[in-house]
Amino acid sequence: MSRTRIKVCGLRTAEDARAAAEAGADAVGFVFVESSPRVITPDDAAEIMMRLPPLVTAVGVVQDLSVDEFADLEERCPCPMMQLHGKESEKTVAACGPGVIKAIRYRPGFVQADFKRWDAVEEVDAVLIDSPEPGSGQTIDWDEVAAAKATLGKPLILAGGLNPDNAAEAVRKTRPYAVDVSSGVERERGVKDHRLIKQFCNAVASAG
Repeated sequence: MSRTRIKVCGLRTAEDARAAAEAGADAVGFVFVESSPRVITPDDAAEIMMRLPPLVTAVGVVQDLSVDEFADLEERCPCPMMQLHGKESEKTVAACGPGVIKAIRYRPGFVQADFKRWDAVEEVDAVLIDSPEPGSGQTIDWDEVAAAKATLGKPLILAGGLNPDNAAEAVRKTRPYAVDVSSGVERERGVKDHRLIKQFCNAVASAG
């Protein structure tokens, strides 16, 4: 199997982005959601993005924007990938693509149906599954995700309560295309810990 890729999300400084890249992250996430403790302005994110090393991808995270709002934000910070993390309709998601990651919130018993819904949208490049309350540190049922993954044609990104202590187990159980971490590598809410980022990346790599 190919290695599991890593996205470190909720970054707000160039130092955090550099630490993530040096630890082995393949992607860094910028949160453009006003209610989040990890929110960053598109202009500040664009400055950090321009200083990323080669082959490290910037991902913008948005929630319930109109297509026009999405286009305006993308113009200010043209991230190669955009993650739609709200209750967007299929029509809105398709209009925002390609280059879209569609995030869904874990619902016991509905994982396979949610996967099927977004698997059918051509403009969705990958599906991310998160905890019911994103950023809460709450884990999800990895066994259910693993079973539903067999029906998913698109790459799966696993999020939801991941941290250096449980990342290897989560990867071994679900074998996702990538993992996404935010609160699990913070020393306090919204503040990244470079040591924990390194430990997380090492844990994912150890899972094979």
